[in-house]
Amino acid sequence: MNAITSWEDVPLFDREEAEAGFWADTRIDVRLMESSHAPSSELSDSVTITLRMDPRMLARIKRMARSRYLNYQSMLKQWMSERMEQELHRANNGGVRIHGGQ
Repeated sequence: MNAITSWEDVPLFDREEAEAGFWADTRIDVRLMESSHAPSSELSDSVTITLRMDPRMLARIKRMARSRYLNYQSMLKQWMSERMEQELHRANNGGVRIHGGQ
């Protein structure tokens, strides 16, 4: 299996079948994934927090993230962001207003 170490190594595809064939034989190097992040619509500053978690749950999360070629912390942030949007959507549809801030 081939490993890409730069995003420039990913070609542009004209068909889904070509892309599927490429990814069937290619993986993304872990260092490339760990050094990459999607731009956020939130403020670019981040705050470090401490979160206590069952070690078995953390191990499962890490395995899931690894299978998706993601850093587990990035995957957790993505999950929390998605859930927050769901909750805000539900609150707005129910007439409840949730304001940001501290």
